[in-house]
Amino acid sequence: MNKNLNPNKIAVIGAGGVGATTAYALMVQGVGSEIVLIDVNKEKAEGEAMDLRHGASFVNPVDIYAGDYKDLADAKLIVITAGAAQKPGESRLDLVKKNTGIFKNIISSITEYNQEGILLVVTNPVDILTYLSYKISGFPANRVIGSGTVLDSSRFRSLLSKNCNIAASNVHGYIIGEHGDSEVPVWSLTNIAGTKIENYCPICNKGCTEHDLEEISDQVKNAAYEIIDKKGATFYAVALGVSRIARAILRDENAVLTVSSLMEGYYGIENMSLSLPTIINSKGIERVLELPLSEKEEKAFKDSAQHLKENIKELDI
Repeated sequence: MNKNLNPNKIAVIGAGGVGATTAYALMVQGVGSEIVLIDVNKEKAEGEAMDLRHGASFVNPVDIYAGDYKDLADAKLIVITAGAAQKPGESRLDLVKKNTGIFKNIISSITEYNQEGILLVVTNPVDILTYLSYKISGFPANRVIGSGTVLDSSRFRSLLSKNCNIAASNVHGYIIGEHGDSEVPVWSLTNIAGTKIENYCPICNKGCTEHDLEEISDQVKNAAYEIIDKKGATFYAVALGVSRIARAILRDENAVLTVSSLMEGYYGIENMSLSLPTIINSKGIERVLELPLSEKEEKAFKDSAQHLKENIKELDI
């Protein structure tokens, strides 16, 4: 690691709902000892930082403050949540053109002061913006990460947990591909207590059918739309997901998380960012795992890539 970086410093760009809640999650979970909030609305960032600092006596020691881009010069991790928000009835891909322009400015501002840290992109559409960040920043692929389907995978485990009446921590399963409408549930690798879901269902005594499982997949895919319709935005669970990724990086965990990263020939896919189970540590991405998918899942993953490729073609990347 570059000696000029503070290994426990995190910069959060964007102090809106996701950015501020991410800072809160990082603070409460004791991830990082220094957190700087950066926002085009400096007063908003200052207000959020003040509010967070007033809870300092309840958590592990942490310095939280509002700053400018120059303040991220020594940050180990730079979390980007800034950008136009998804509106009711709007798909993540509808945000592409709006947020592409915003990101070009953000990434150039980051690289002016910091070229050694790790970029963690959260703004939607996260896969396209992760790829854009990789192309613009000039950073090596291992240091440009998107939050990807970490949240989707958590939603997947949560719904299976409720359905099977098993703690979510004991349900293991992944959503891969796009963080969006073409995402792919990996049922062939989903397991409870080390038992494949197809073998667990008969002993679960709930009488689940394939249709029931497909319904769970649909609920995962449509969760964000439902939440946005009901309350206008999603930020609690995604903030916890970002905090989980940050912890894996700052604590050098070698944790397996479904982050979005550059595809370098995985399942024959290149020149875009998508989510696959990935080993995350202090280097950022240690290794992307090309796990054995079923024929149906591999086809769906490739279809997801094609879906995204069509949108990337329309952008100046």
